[in-house]
Order: sequence, then C-alpha cells, then structure tokens
Amino acid sequence: MIESSVALEHDIRPWGEYFVLADEPTFKVKRIVVNPGQRLSLQLHHKRSEHWFAVQGGGTVTLGETEVHFTAGSAVDIPMGTAHRVENDGTEPLVFVEVQHGTYFGEDDIVRLSDDYGR
Repeated sequence: MIESSVALEHDIRPWGEYFVLADEPTFKVKRIVVNPGQRLSLQLHHKRSEHWFAVQGGGTVTLGETEVHFTAGSAVDIPMGTAHRVENDGTEPLVFVEVQHGTYFGEDDIVRLSDDYGR
C-alpha cells in the first residue's frame, strides 16, 4: 500500500532525475524529469512493461520503429521487450509518471541499445 508521496529513492542522471514513489512486489512507480535537449538511452526490459503518463512539458517517444508526440495529458504503453526512449525536444522540463509492471524492477534490467552518455 502507498502510504506517502515522499520519494523512497532519488537519483540524478545525465539527462535529468527520477524519484521512486512506490516500490511493491508487482509494480514500481517513478516520477521522471527529463531536462530540455536531453534524452534517455534507447533501451528495453526483459522483466517489465511500462506505462508513461506525461504531466508537464513535451517531447518525443521512440517506441520500436514508431515515434510518438508526448505532451502533458498523453500516455504511452511500452510492452516488455520493446525498444524505447524519450527525448525532451522542448524548452521546459518534461515530467512524466512511469508505472512499471512485471516480475523485477532493478536498474540492471535495462538493456541499453544506444546511449548518448556512454553507459
């Protein structure tokens, strides 16, 4: 049960930062902030799917071979095993809520296919 809106974990990345809001056996919830002009790695996951809901700013989501405009109020579903990334091509921070669903939520389930930061 989620008892508080206080972040359980916070991490600063080269593209922005994230806050873990809930970490349960079958799901994890993060608030992700992507700085203007930055993007996450092109990645996939073997043990989880994700649902992203934009709450501020805008950008472009790459989902497999498709690009989707991502703005406040829009959502994207990312099936397990699908290559994806988000890029903030705007002038203000892009903020979205990520709900992960699956059997494992560790950062080591990130398979990076391409990365601007050499990770």
